[in-house]
Amino acid sequence: MSTVEVATSAFVALIPITNPLGAVAAFAGLTAGQAPPQIRRQATMTGVYVCAILVAFALLGTLILHAFGITIPALQIAGGLVVAHSGFGMIVPRAPLTADEASHSSSKDDVSFSPMALPLVAGPGAIGVVIALVARSSGVEDRLGVACAAAAIGVLTALALRFGTPVIDRLGPSGVGALTRVMGFLILAIGVELIIHGVLAVSA
Repeated sequence: MSTVEVATSAFVALIPITNPLGAVAAFAGLTAGQAPPQIRRQATMTGVYVCAILVAFALLGTLILHAFGITIPALQIAGGLVVAHSGFGMIVPRAPLTADEASHSSSKDDVSFSPMALPLVAGPGAIGVVIALVARSSGVEDRLGVACAAAAIGVLTALALRFGTPVIDRLGPSGVGALTRVMGFLILAIGVELIIHGVLAVSA
């Protein structure tokens, strides 16, 4: 297949796994209360990190995993723990902070790399798909096609978070709070599911 054909098929395969549009609600919940410029910056950086992670695995593939002795089940379990922790934090209300603590927290909180880029968007599933695509088509042009698809996913993620979050914000504090808890429960369930798949893969 040509580079364009590989890139197209890889993009189609990655879309349902990465689910950039589905990440909007989670992003809105995780960044609730932060300043708009900070939210926009994190939306952009999430896309950058997603692109970097997927492109790295597209170009280097299994070499990264072999170098660190990491298996796909290990990625699934580790990613599941991070996702579950994030989801639980969205369900359980946090202790109220003083004004100084809130200001300090909002200036330091950054969810762009973890958990947004890794593992919510470019998680074990997406990494596994990229590695599988590269393993099936190991030519230079094929790897370039998969890398282009990964870059497109990163751009789409940044755009979805950048322009989708204001729509979510229009729901107001009550609406966002309710949606945050619902999404937190679903994210927690996704984390548990990742852990289960990882454990089953190890014990198989």
